[in-house]
Amino acid sequence: MESLETIESETGPQPGATVIVLHGLGADGNDFVPIAQELDLHSVGPVRFIFPHAPVIPVTINNGHRMRAWYDILGTDLVKREDEPGLRQSLAQVEQLLAREQERGMPAHRIVLAGFSQGCAMALLTGLRHKQRLAGIVGMSGYLPLAASTAAERSDANALSPIFLAHGQHDNVVGIERGRASRDALQALGYQVDWHEYPMAHSVCMEEIADLNAWLLKVLAKA
Repeated sequence: MESLETIESETGPQPGATVIVLHGLGADGNDFVPIAQELDLHSVGPVRFIFPHAPVIPVTINNGHRMRAWYDILGTDLVKREDEPGLRQSLAQVEQLLAREQERGMPAHRIVLAGFSQGCAMALLTGLRHKQRLAGIVGMSGYLPLAASTAAERSDANALSPIFLAHGQHDNVVGIERGRASRDALQALGYQVDWHEYPMAHSVCMEEIADLNAWLLKVLAKA
């Protein structure tokens, strides 16, 4: 299995925490570099940011056009037609990233796994199943994939990991009802979900970045 290519940046020497950010469909790791630069996490010390590039694959809903994607989108129904093999392959690649961070000396409880849209799906899919406790999981403008198997496959280690979920009320790509349903499913399983809605489309806004900043300071202060 090929390792994911990544962009990395550190806010100072010897970082004491890592934030991994998974981009959305058709984007790449560069997408969230400017947004990460808006964060001010200096009070928790230097932080390493990792922005992986998803593999380039044909995407069915885009007429088979090849683009960066964590998994195929088979149709507009994101629940009934899921690319389970693609999801699980990317899960293994994100797990590789988490393992590499731990090999570099970063304990799992100092790692936040975040993602936008498809990246949100991957952050939830991987984070809930990871065998070591993470500092937290962030999902922006996405949904919980393979929801029916979450209860059976989730890791006890991350049962108490905090989750930040944010969604635009006018999202025409992943409707907010999908985000709310994912929130409800996670809460029904006992997860602590910090839920935020914003008057925006399928995007990120400054208020969301500010809320995420405050949440990151909180979870990295006590992780």
